[in-house]
Amino acid sequence: GAQTIYRTTLSNMAARNLLQRLALSRNAFTRLPCQALNGLKKTQSPVLLRSFSSTPTKCSDKLFVHRDTPENNESTPFEFTQENLDRIAAIIKNFPEGHSAAAMIPALDIAQRQNGGWLPLTAMNAVAKVLDVPKIRVYEVATFYTMFNRDPVGKYFVQVCTTTPCMVCGAYDVFDHIKNKLGVDNGGTTKDGLFTVLEVECLGACTNAPMIQINDEFYEDLTLKDIDYILDALKEGKTPKPGPYNGRLAAEPLGGLTSLTTEPTGPGYGVRADL
Repeated sequence: GAQTIYRTTLSNMAARNLLQRLALSRNAFTRLPCQALNGLKKTQSPVLLRSFSSTPTKCSDKLFVHRDTPENNESTPFEFTQENLDRIAAIIKNFPEGHSAAAMIPALDIAQRQNGGWLPLTAMNAVAKVLDVPKIRVYEVATFYTMFNRDPVGKYFVQVCTTTPCMVCGAYDVFDHIKNKLGVDNGGTTKDGLFTVLEVECLGACTNAPMIQINDEFYEDLTLKDIDYILDALKEGKTPKPGPYNGRLAAEPLGGLTSLTTEPTGPGYGVRADL
Protein backbone atom coordinates (compact mmCIF):
# COMPACT_ATOMS: atom_id res chain seq x y z
CA GLY A 1 0.00 0.00 0.00
CA ALA A 2 1.73 3.10 1.33
CA GLN A 3 5.23 1.74 0.71
CA THR A 4 4.35 0.85 -2.89
CA ILE A 5 2.93 4.34 -3.51
CA TYR A 6 6.05 5.90 -1.91
CA ARG A 7 8.43 3.83 -4.06
CA THR A 8 6.43 4.63 -7.21
CA THR A 9 6.52 8.35 -6.40
CA LEU A 10 10.28 8.25 -5.86
CA SER A 11 10.74 6.34 -9.11
CA ASN A 12 8.65 8.85 -11.06
CA MET A 13 10.53 11.77 -9.52
CA ALA A 14 13.89 10.21 -10.42
CA ALA A 15 12.72 9.61 -13.98
CA ARG A 16 11.48 13.18 -14.34
CA ASN A 17 14.71 14.52 -12.86
CA LEU A 18 16.78 12.48 -15.34
CA LEU A 19 14.66 13.68 -18.25
CA GLN A 20 15.02 17.25 -17.06
CA ARG A 21 18.79 16.92 -16.86
CA LEU A 22 18.96 15.44 -20.35
CA ALA A 23 16.74 18.20 -21.71
CA LEU A 24 18.83 20.91 -20.08
CA SER A 25 22.06 19.36 -21.30
CA ARG A 26 20.69 19.07 -24.83
CA ASN A 27 19.56 22.67 -24.80
CA ALA A 28 22.94 23.83 -23.50
CA PHE A 29 24.76 21.79 -26.13
CA THR A 30 22.71 23.19 -29.01
CA ARG A 31 22.75 26.69 -27.53
CA LEU A 32 18.96 26.91 -27.10
CA PRO A 33 17.64 29.34 -24.45
CA CYS A 34 16.94 27.69 -21.11
CA GLN A 35 13.69 29.65 -20.88
CA ALA A 36 12.28 27.05 -23.27
CA LEU A 37 12.24 24.66 -20.32
CA ASN A 38 9.93 26.76 -18.13
CA GLY A 39 7.14 24.28 -18.76
CA LEU A 40 8.91 21.64 -16.67
CA LYS A 41 7.60 20.75 -13.22
CA LYS A 42 8.33 23.52 -10.73
CA THR A 43 8.56 20.92 -7.98
CA GLN A 44 11.86 19.62 -9.30
CA SER A 45 15.11 20.61 -7.63
CA PRO A 46 17.11 23.25 -9.55
CA VAL A 47 19.82 21.79 -11.77
CA LEU A 48 23.27 23.38 -11.92
CA LEU A 49 24.27 23.60 -15.59
CA ARG A 50 27.84 23.30 -16.79
CA SER A 51 28.46 25.19 -20.03
CA PHE A 52 29.27 23.25 -23.17
CA SER A 53 31.54 24.15 -26.05
CA SER A 54 30.79 22.48 -29.34
CA THR A 55 31.52 22.59 -33.05
CA PRO A 56 28.69 20.47 -34.44
CA THR A 57 28.93 19.25 -38.00
CA LYS A 58 25.86 21.26 -38.98
CA CYS A 59 27.77 24.45 -38.18
CA SER A 60 30.89 23.40 -40.08
CA ASP A 61 31.74 24.42 -43.63
CA LYS A 62 32.48 20.84 -44.61
CA LEU A 63 30.98 17.49 -43.67
CA PHE A 64 33.42 14.83 -42.54
CA VAL A 65 31.29 12.18 -44.20
CA HIS A 66 30.84 11.42 -47.88
CA ARG A 67 27.65 12.24 -49.71
CA ASP A 68 27.26 10.95 -53.27
CA THR A 69 27.00 13.67 -55.89
CA PRO A 70 26.83 13.42 -59.68
CA GLU A 71 30.54 14.25 -59.93
CA ASN A 72 31.71 12.31 -56.86
CA ASN A 73 30.50 8.77 -56.31
CA GLU A 74 31.71 5.19 -56.60
CA SER A 75 31.37 5.38 -60.39
CA THR A 76 33.57 8.48 -60.80
CA PRO A 77 36.41 7.48 -63.13
CA PHE A 78 39.86 7.43 -61.55
CA GLU A 79 42.88 5.27 -62.17
CA PHE A 80 46.49 6.07 -61.38
CA THR A 81 48.74 6.60 -64.36
CA GLN A 82 51.71 4.23 -64.57
CA GLU A 83 54.04 7.15 -63.94
CA ASN A 84 52.27 8.00 -60.68
CA LEU A 85 52.16 4.35 -59.62
CA ASP A 86 55.94 4.27 -60.07
CA ARG A 87 56.30 7.46 -58.02
CA ILE A 88 54.23 6.00 -55.17
CA ALA A 89 56.21 2.75 -55.29
CA ALA A 90 59.44 4.75 -54.94
CA ILE A 91 58.02 6.65 -51.95
CA ILE A 92 56.93 3.42 -50.25
CA LYS A 93 60.52 2.14 -50.45
CA ASN A 94 61.56 4.96 -48.09
CA PHE A 95 59.76 3.17 -45.25
CA PRO A 96 60.26 -0.22 -43.57
CA GLU A 97 58.46 -3.21 -45.03
CA GLY A 98 54.89 -3.42 -43.81
CA HIS A 99 54.62 0.33 -43.23
CA SER A 100 53.30 1.44 -46.60
CA ALA A 101 50.64 3.53 -44.81
CA ALA A 102 53.40 6.03 -44.04
CA ALA A 103 53.25 7.06 -47.71
CA MET A 104 49.56 7.99 -47.47
CA ILE A 105 49.86 11.77 -47.51
CA PRO A 106 52.18 11.95 -50.53
CA ALA A 107 50.05 9.32 -52.29
CA LEU A 108 46.91 11.40 -51.71
CA ASP A 109 48.72 14.49 -52.96
CA ILE A 110 49.74 12.65 -56.15
CA ALA A 111 46.15 11.49 -56.64
CA GLN A 112 44.80 15.01 -56.12
CA ARG A 113 47.26 16.55 -58.59
CA GLN A 114 46.44 13.90 -61.19
CA ASN A 115 42.73 14.62 -60.79
CA GLY A 116 42.86 18.37 -61.30
CA GLY A 117 43.20 19.49 -57.69
CA TRP A 118 40.57 17.44 -55.85
CA LEU A 119 40.01 13.94 -54.46
CA PRO A 120 36.92 11.97 -55.46
CA LEU A 121 35.94 8.90 -53.48
CA THR A 122 37.39 6.63 -56.15
CA ALA A 123 40.79 8.33 -55.88
CA MET A 124 40.84 7.65 -52.13
CA ASN A 125 39.91 4.04 -52.82
CA ALA A 126 42.74 3.79 -55.34
CA VAL A 127 45.18 5.08 -52.71
CA ALA A 128 43.92 2.48 -50.24
CA LYS A 129 44.46 -0.25 -52.84
CA VAL A 130 47.99 0.75 -53.80
CA LEU A 131 49.04 1.13 -50.15
CA ASP A 132 47.22 -2.06 -49.11
CA VAL A 133 45.36 -0.41 -46.22
CA PRO A 134 41.65 -0.31 -45.31
CA LYS A 135 39.72 2.41 -47.11
CA ILE A 136 38.67 4.00 -43.82
CA ARG A 137 42.33 4.76 -43.04
CA VAL A 138 42.53 6.86 -46.18
CA TYR A 139 39.19 8.57 -45.51
CA GLU A 140 40.42 9.55 -42.03
CA VAL A 141 43.47 11.31 -43.44
CA ALA A 142 41.71 12.92 -46.41
CA THR A 143 38.98 14.41 -44.19
CA PHE A 144 41.42 15.66 -41.55
CA TYR A 145 43.91 17.68 -43.60
CA THR A 146 42.53 20.81 -45.24
CA MET A 147 45.03 20.61 -48.10
CA PHE A 148 42.93 17.80 -49.56
CA ASN A 149 39.89 19.01 -51.50
CA ARG A 150 36.96 16.60 -51.65
CA ASP A 151 34.97 18.77 -54.03
CA PRO A 152 35.98 19.97 -57.50
CA VAL A 153 37.99 23.19 -57.62
CA GLY A 154 38.93 25.55 -60.42
CA LYS A 155 42.11 25.46 -62.44
CA TYR A 156 43.47 28.18 -60.13
CA PHE A 157 42.71 27.54 -56.47
CA VAL A 158 42.96 30.92 -54.73
CA GLN A 159 43.44 30.68 -50.95
CA VAL A 160 43.24 33.95 -49.03
CA CYS A 161 44.85 34.03 -45.60
CA THR A 162 42.83 36.08 -43.09
CA THR A 163 44.59 35.13 -39.85
CA THR A 164 45.66 37.99 -37.56
CA PRO A 165 48.88 39.30 -39.21
CA CYS A 166 47.21 39.33 -42.64
CA MET A 167 43.94 40.63 -41.22
CA VAL A 168 45.53 43.74 -39.69
CA CYS A 169 47.30 44.37 -43.00
CA GLY A 170 44.09 44.40 -45.02
CA ALA A 171 43.42 40.74 -45.79
CA TYR A 172 39.64 41.22 -45.82
CA ASP A 173 39.97 44.07 -48.30
CA VAL A 174 41.94 41.67 -50.50
CA PHE A 175 39.41 38.89 -49.95
CA ASP A 176 36.41 41.09 -50.76
CA HIS A 177 38.17 42.49 -53.83
CA ILE A 178 38.87 39.00 -55.18
CA LYS A 179 35.28 37.88 -54.60
CA ASN A 180 33.88 40.97 -56.30
CA LYS A 181 36.27 40.76 -59.23
CA LEU A 182 35.53 37.08 -59.87
CA GLY A 183 31.84 37.23 -58.94
CA VAL A 184 31.91 34.38 -56.43
CA ASP A 185 31.42 33.93 -52.71
CA ASN A 186 33.73 32.13 -50.29
CA GLY A 187 34.24 28.57 -51.53
CA GLY A 188 32.73 29.36 -54.92
CA THR A 189 34.04 28.57 -58.38
CA THR A 190 33.70 30.85 -61.39
CA LYS A 191 31.37 29.71 -64.16
CA ASP A 192 34.28 29.17 -66.55
CA GLY A 193 35.92 26.82 -64.03
CA LEU A 194 39.09 28.91 -63.86
CA PHE A 195 39.04 30.12 -60.26
CA THR A 196 37.95 28.80 -56.87
CA VAL A 197 38.26 31.23 -53.93
CA LEU A 198 38.55 30.13 -50.31
CA GLU A 199 39.29 31.90 -47.03
CA VAL A 200 41.91 29.94 -45.09
CA GLU A 201 43.90 30.06 -41.89
CA CYS A 202 47.59 30.98 -41.61
CA LEU A 203 49.69 30.05 -44.64
CA GLY A 204 52.98 30.81 -42.90
CA ALA A 205 54.02 34.04 -44.66
CA CYS A 206 53.08 36.44 -41.87
CA THR A 207 56.00 38.83 -42.50
CA ASN A 208 54.75 39.33 -46.06
CA ALA A 209 51.13 40.08 -45.21
CA PRO A 210 48.72 40.38 -46.87
CA MET A 211 49.26 37.34 -49.05
CA ILE A 212 47.43 34.70 -51.05
CA GLN A 213 48.30 31.25 -52.32
CA ILE A 214 47.31 30.17 -55.83
CA ASN A 215 47.91 26.47 -56.40
CA ASP A 216 51.52 25.99 -55.22
CA GLU A 217 52.66 29.62 -55.42
CA PHE A 218 52.70 32.38 -52.78
CA TYR A 219 51.93 35.99 -53.76
CA GLU A 220 52.93 38.37 -50.99
CA ASP A 221 52.97 42.03 -49.87
CA LEU A 222 49.92 42.65 -52.03
CA THR A 223 47.86 45.69 -52.91
CA LEU A 224 44.51 45.58 -54.68
CA LYS A 225 46.28 46.63 -57.87
CA ASP A 226 48.59 43.65 -57.52
CA ILE A 227 45.57 41.38 -57.14
CA ASP A 228 44.13 42.68 -60.40
CA TYR A 229 47.41 42.11 -62.21
CA ILE A 230 47.79 38.54 -60.92
CA LEU A 231 44.22 37.45 -61.69
CA ASP A 232 44.22 39.13 -65.11
CA ALA A 233 47.52 37.47 -66.00
CA LEU A 234 46.17 34.05 -65.07
CA LYS A 235 43.03 34.67 -67.13
CA GLU A 236 45.23 35.41 -70.12
CA GLY A 237 47.19 32.21 -69.64
CA LYS A 238 50.29 34.01 -68.37
CA THR A 239 52.36 33.15 -65.29
CA PRO A 240 52.58 36.08 -62.84
CA LYS A 241 55.71 36.36 -60.74
CA PRO A 242 55.32 34.67 -57.35
CA GLY A 243 56.75 36.12 -54.15
CA PRO A 244 56.71 39.67 -52.73
CA TYR A 245 55.18 42.51 -54.76
CA ASN A 246 56.63 45.45 -52.84
CA GLY A 247 60.18 45.25 -54.16
CA ARG A 248 61.86 43.12 -51.55
CA LEU A 249 63.49 39.80 -52.31
CA ALA A 250 62.00 37.66 -49.57
CA ALA A 251 61.08 38.60 -45.99
CA GLU A 252 63.90 41.02 -45.16
CA PRO A 253 63.03 44.25 -43.27
CA LEU A 254 61.43 46.88 -45.49
CA GLY A 255 63.66 49.61 -44.06
CA GLY A 256 66.87 47.69 -44.60
CA LEU A 257 68.92 45.40 -42.40
CA THR A 258 68.68 45.93 -38.65
CA SER A 259 71.43 43.41 -37.78
CA LEU A 260 74.47 41.85 -39.47
CA THR A 261 75.24 45.24 -40.97
CA THR A 262 79.06 44.91 -40.82
CA GLU A 263 81.51 42.51 -42.39
CA PRO A 264 81.73 39.24 -40.44
CA THR A 265 84.83 38.65 -38.34
CA GLY A 266 87.36 36.11 -39.51
CA PRO A 267 88.08 32.64 -38.09
CA GLY A 268 89.37 32.60 -34.54
CA TYR A 269 87.81 35.92 -33.48
CA GLY A 270 87.30 36.00 -29.72
CA VAL A 271 89.03 32.65 -29.19
CA ARG A 272 91.85 32.43 -26.60
CA ALA A 273 95.28 32.32 -28.16
CA ASP A 274 96.39 29.39 -25.99
CA LEU A 275 93.63 27.08 -27.23
